Amino acid sequence: MTMRLEVTRRAELAVQAVATLSPRDTRLKAPELGEALDATPGFVAQVVGPLVKAGWVRSTPGPSGGYSLTDAAAGASVLDVIEAVDGPTATGRCVAQDRACATGDTCALHDAWTQARTTLTSTLAATPAVPVHLRGAG
Repeated sequence: MTMRLEVTRRAELAVQAVATLSPRDTRLKAPELGEALDATPGFVAQVVGPLVKAGWVRSTPGPSGGYSLTDAAAGASVLDVIEAVDGPTATGRCVAQDRACATGDTCALHDAWTQARTTLTSTLAATPAVPVHLRGAG
């Protein structure tokens, strides 16, 4: 049985990217953001792409361009960012067996795992991706 509870490197960097871009009027090119995140510019594009698609990050091309946050990012939670990058956290899969969870046919860990997952996702959903002290700062 393999049971993993982790945030992927991509999701971790996405959360860090939002925080790094949070001070109002911050605009960083991929190499600058990569340096801040200790990641390559190519990996930055993979990390930031889902955030652009979600409408939280703006990608402006050209010599004066770069990545910056949109106003919509202020409403995003850490859970929103993680799920934008890695997909839904609720997969419907059993954590102990390689099968779908089925009502009435759950594993011994089902109730405990459901409770732990609910606590974790509730906490992540309540944690703003844009640090409160940086909202509207500038």
